[in-house]
Amino acid sequence: MRMRIFAVLVLSLAVAVSACSKSPDPSEVITLSYSIFFPATHEQCIAGMNWAKEIEKKTDGKVKINVYPGGTLTKADETYNGVSAGIADIGMSCFAYTRGRFPIMEAVDLPLGYPDGKTATAAANEFFKAMKPKELDDVKVLYLHAHGPGLLHTKKPVKKLEDLKGMKIRSTGLSAKVVSALGGVPVAMPQGATYESLQKGVVDGTFAPIETLKGWKQGEVIKHTTNSRTIGYTTGMYVIMNKAKWDKLPDAVKAVFTDVSDRWVKVHGETWDRVDGDGVAFTKNLGNGIIELDAAEGARWSAAVKPVIDGYIAEMKKKNLPGDKAIAELRRLIAQSGK
Repeated sequence: MRMRIFAVLVLSLAVAVSACSKSPDPSEVITLSYSIFFPATHEQCIAGMNWAKEIEKKTDGKVKINVYPGGTLTKADETYNGVSAGIADIGMSCFAYTRGRFPIMEAVDLPLGYPDGKTATAAANEFFKAMKPKELDDVKVLYLHAHGPGLLHTKKPVKKLEDLKGMKIRSTGLSAKVVSALGGVPVAMPQGATYESLQKGVVDGTFAPIETLKGWKQGEVIKHTTNSRTIGYTTGMYVIMNKAKWDKLPDAVKAVFTDVSDRWVKVHGETWDRVDGDGVAFTKNLGNGIIELDAAEGARWSAAVKPVIDGYIAEMKKKNLPGDKAIAELRRLIAQSGK
């Protein structure tokens, strides 16, 4: 009798262990779509896909995230509204692609002299936490990231401000104002359209982090990079989730999303710096040149873009928004990174 009871207990335990170790019931799996504007081969897209895999792993398969790279689910400039409306559950794109829609977050993109991607990414996230902009209240912000210093890449060499006068330069968001301030002609377009536009002569150059020369293959259609780090701007990028979908997640799943997202801020920052290095090597291997500005010329460029920063503050004041506070906070965060 005792042996029979023991056998039953062992069998019950085995069934219980089996039940705990089996895959989640498909009907209970939370399936989400994730729209990324970067092409699938881009390192930042890969970082985003690895984030999704980490979420799946840490939730023991209770969450399944289907990634749609290259803007195949929502185009770059439609991602935010697409996530807000539920076309995509999660989305990654740039604030700059919908200029004027995010007035406070636009401050991140100003030519404040970002030294690298790690600094820009950390600053973007801390800035968001400090400013708490209402313009993002209709979605759940998971985390932000931002590239290293935006530099000038052109077909013809630009060694001084006068060389840039009248040149058509691809730019987005506030970088368009930077181009104007430097004497160029801004032409707005997403990264995906830049290669062909450079190739066909629609634009003479582009303002972008140097990683784009490899990540988007733009090194094949430019000849020179002007190292304009003194006015290094960045482009703030978001990873957001549909608010209704977020609200429906179990608390334990929300905790996983929060933990992984917090860790991925560092992942993206380090990735930006690594791919900037790859971009330098790629463009040099193609025989392209990198033009260094001396101190005097760099100061001229800084003076030229100062009205862009002052103009942002004045524009925000008209809207009763704290533009001066935004700039002061960003300068503090950038300076803090150098300590």
